[in-house]
Amino acid sequence: MFTGIIEEVGKIAQIKKSGEFAVITIKASKVLEDAHLGDSIAVNGVCLTVTSFNANQFTADVMSETLKRTSLGDLQIDSPVNLERAMAANGRFGGHIVSGHIDGTGQVVEITPANHSVWYRIKTTAKLMRYIIEKGSITIDGISLTVVDTDEESFRVSIIPHTIQETNLGSKKVGSVVNLENDIVGKYIEQFLMKKAPEEPKTEITQAFLEKVGF
Repeated sequence: MFTGIIEEVGKIAQIKKSGEFAVITIKASKVLEDAHLGDSIAVNGVCLTVTSFNANQFTADVMSETLKRTSLGDLQIDSPVNLERAMAANGRFGGHIVSGHIDGTGQVVEITPANHSVWYRIKTTAKLMRYIIEKGSITIDGISLTVVDTDEESFRVSIIPHTIQETNLGSKKVGSVVNLENDIVGKYIEQFLMKKAPEEPKTEITQAFLEKVGF
């Protein structure tokens, strides 16, 4: 589990593709301070497993499904990527609950400078917009953000200078594709409400039966 608070921006050092499978090598430092094989690190919001590492970089396997459903397949050498280690049990919960399982992608369609912030409008599918609500939480490339407003096919977020400096959002342009993860709470609530209560098991014990046997 993650919180959407980016720890550092890494850079893609190498990409090895084999069919629909890829191995990526990412230059980093902070997220490797206590790294172990098998650790989970969110890369642009995608939960990946550390398969090897040294003091300056780590590698991770990227499955075909991940390449299809996220923007990781578009990465190139030196692409900046947001990095976050899995949340420690004694850590502060600075963002919101982030699973690292991407629901889909969106496209930056508008970037508007404002007073002490920058407004980004992201267009995405109706399937994802269903769970995006005004003042709710959304994860963009692994960053926990608050939705300012929405319309039928897009939403806006307001980015403060600190977030632009400490993440890869500053490198995004109109047309850039970003990974999106909806607020997990809303998805679970909907799934729970849509499920029918299990039917009670049928029984042969009836009032007439009980009377017949002397009850």
